[in-house]
Amino acid sequence: MELTAATIAIAFAGVFLISFMRGAFGGGFAIIGIPLLSLVMDPVTAGGLLAPLFIVMDLVALRYYRPSTWSKPELVLLLPGLVVGIGVGYALFRGLDHRAISIVMAAVTLAFVGLWFAGGGNVTIRPRSKPKAIAAGFTSGITTMVAHSGGPPLAMYLLPLGLSKQLYAGTTSLFFTVGNLLKAAPWLLVAAPAGKVWTLMAICLLAIPSGIWLGWRLHERLDQRQMFRACYSLLVVTALKLLWDGISGYLG
Repeated sequence: MELTAATIAIAFAGVFLISFMRGAFGGGFAIIGIPLLSLVMDPVTAGGLLAPLFIVMDLVALRYYRPSTWSKPELVLLLPGLVVGIGVGYALFRGLDHRAISIVMAAVTLAFVGLWFAGGGNVTIRPRSKPKAIAAGFTSGITTMVAHSGGPPLAMYLLPLGLSKQLYAGTTSLFFTVGNLLKAAPWLLVAAPAGKVWTLMAICLLAIPSGIWLGWRLHERLDQRQMFRACYSLLVVTALKLLWDGISGYLG
């Protein structure tokens, strides 16, 4: 990777976009910013660059998403599956067919969003489910470790619960704070950053506080319905990106 002005500008923009999504929706949409990074580096290098930056984003986001915004009953159910999922994802990282995982996750996500749109865009409140929560945490752990795309499984569990927008975003935020702490070391083992990557990482740090702050300002302006419409729309974008990654991987 050459540390050119274009590389710096594109990487900075990608980290800013991910930080913005973190501030607005609590996390889970990092994959939307990764295409920018892929313009100037390979996906594994991007993963090594982002792993420490995610932790900084988490620390900054804690200023906005405090304990009062966490749904602790949901986290108690979700986090054990997340821990196991990240461990399984790391153990299978080299052998997993990332293309197939991307396609399956995209198909499930699009079906989930399609059912929501078919129902008129209304949230059907469903009760808490321990098996579904464990499955969501586990699946999110694998996909966040493999491709920084743990958002869809978590969203598919949390959105139908009818949480307030603050509880939804705060619970998502803490969930990925734990996940990012757990996967940082494995990602640094898989893709240990070299000198230029560390330099680029230091530069990109400057994008995080402003990105999260602007995302938080958007979060405050959105009402409950707008917030969830935005989340469902972002799930479509995420699913299409996963679908493209999977199919293009086979065609390439």
